[in-house]
Amino acid sequence: MKLLLVHSDFLEYEPKEKAIKSAEEVLKEKKRVEDCLVVFTAVERSDEDSPAQAVADAVKEIQDVAKQVKAKKLVIYPWVHLSSEPASADASLKVLKEMEASLGTEYEVYRSPFGWYKSFTISCKGHPLSELSRKIKIGGPKEQLSEALKKEETLKSEWFILEPGGRMNKISIKNGKIVGFDFSKHKKLEKFARYEMQKSRLVKQEPPHIKLMKKLELVDYEPGSDPGNLRYYPKGRMIKALIEEWVTQKVLEYGAMEVESPIMYDFEHPSLKKYLNRFPARQYIIETPNKKVFLRFAACFGQFLMAHDATISYRNLPLRIYELTRYSFRVEKRGELAGLRRLRAFTMPDCHALCKDIAQAKEEMLVRFDLADEIQKGVGLDRDDFEFAIRVVKDFWNDNKDYVIGLVKKWGKPALIEMWDKQFFYFVLKHEWNFVDALDKASCLTTDQIDVENGKTYDLKFTDADNKQKHPIILHLSPSGAVERVMYALLEKAYMEQKQGKNPMLPLWLSPTQVRLCPVSDKFNELCKQIADKIENKKIRVDIDDRTESIQKKIRDAELEWVPFIVVVGEKEQKSGKLAVRFRESGKVENMKPDDLVKLITQETKDKPYRPLPLPRLLTKRPVFYG
Repeated sequence: MKLLLVHSDFLEYEPKEKAIKSAEEVLKEKKRVEDCLVVFTAVERSDEDSPAQAVADAVKEIQDVAKQVKAKKLVIYPWVHLSSEPASADASLKVLKEMEASLGTEYEVYRSPFGWYKSFTISCKGHPLSELSRKIKIGGPKEQLSEALKKEETLKSEWFILEPGGRMNKISIKNGKIVGFDFSKHKKLEKFARYEMQKSRLVKQEPPHIKLMKKLELVDYEPGSDPGNLRYYPKGRMIKALIEEWVTQKVLEYGAMEVESPIMYDFEHPSLKKYLNRFPARQYIIETPNKKVFLRFAACFGQFLMAHDATISYRNLPLRIYELTRYSFRVEKRGELAGLRRLRAFTMPDCHALCKDIAQAKEEMLVRFDLADEIQKGVGLDRDDFEFAIRVVKDFWNDNKDYVIGLVKKWGKPALIEMWDKQFFYFVLKHEWNFVDALDKASCLTTDQIDVENGKTYDLKFTDADNKQKHPIILHLSPSGAVERVMYALLEKAYMEQKQGKNPMLPLWLSPTQVRLCPVSDKFNELCKQIADKIENKKIRVDIDDRTESIQKKIRDAELEWVPFIVVVGEKEQKSGKLAVRFRESGKVENMKPDDLVKLITQETKDKPYRPLPLPRLLTKRPVFYG
């Protein structure tokens, strides 16, 4: 069965003529239903194998969506064209009637007549959950959940706010309010704590960055793929690539060895199978001609299997291994996908360190903490943009209390602590740097974990000074978080700064166009080309607005593209040799020599990766990808 669910302000339909002889007998009159969830439904041939199961599964899916959008009225609308393999008319009508009866115990249900050509008018509400599709597959494979995911739903946590001085404040939610800590000076931390404690990941409102990523022609949804797999336009691909290069550059400087590993793995591999059940992620599962495989959700598998086959001495530790996974895959729940924030295919910088023991692991984690700090600051995010969290097992806390407090002291602000009575996951401690967006949703970027299990699970060994074989402790670091999520944070930060009255912009080194030359008329196009050649030779991205538009429109369009430096070129500039440079950040205009502008940009982008302009230099030569 296939379902198309549209949350609507209204649906109005009218039967016109019978499409089949066995069509239901109804009056040819208009019917209008206000504020409803319309369920366009195609019953399929496979549903006839187990119609009761098809009804039960369909009802469950419809109820799930109805609860998310808070719909009280449902309209079941037969829509045979959703499927190329429809069930027989009799079987379809029977299933539709049973769906109506089952849903009618909880909702006000309407069903449009079966077997008719109908005219209809529908008004979709237009929020992120207003258009959804579902497929009910009878006899097909069910989603396979890891033991970790099942356990995660039942785990009980204690929550605390740990202050840099070491004071531990137990917190809880009472009557909708978090009690146990004074959040008056830490409002973002309060939002983050509420988000984590309530554990609600559903997106009920479109995050602001989604409009921005489309409007700026960076990223868009790909209707030809599975939800949560995005398309990157030239400007978005350039930004993504630069962030990838920056993170990789810093991780290699830290001393990690870069590797590359497969994206799919044997589902029945003994070590992998055990790890799957210790990691809270949903997998894409594929049947190949040879075996059942899953798409990786991290680089752990490849790196651990490599380390298993390597000869390692204690002198090699900590052993640092790195891969930038393009891509990692997770089957995130429907309703949780949201632009660049949460998706199903993502680019994850994944750096593991094999350590001799807990003491070395704790020392190495501090080194990696500083690495993450340098990377995030370079991207354009500092600690004021994040809230710090530590997830810890109670025994580890009791044995390492000073170390955990030291992490929070190093952070410099109070942190959220989630504490578990017993260890279930493979790690005993992890820290997270969480970005809180314009909708008060929190997203983890940087994270590092102390893994006490996978050295044994994967039979990783090193030869110690006593000549004995031992299993290492493993650290799991993503120094920046998923690259897509970094882009999300930058766009959300820009949006929030705009709300504060600032001009939204990207960091200069990530701006697709760093300098826009705007000739006041066509006769200055050649001068602009000469200036652009000179600037571009200094590894600065410069383009020319050679359109036959007014100078006011050229400036306005450059501002809409968030161009950091807008330069008007005319008679005055030709005579003086100076440029009238509009600074986006301040809104001020300064007269500068081209060399001074180059020097300013070069200084600000120093040590950052560079890529050339991702689109043709002349605006008249560019395609429009969105809008």
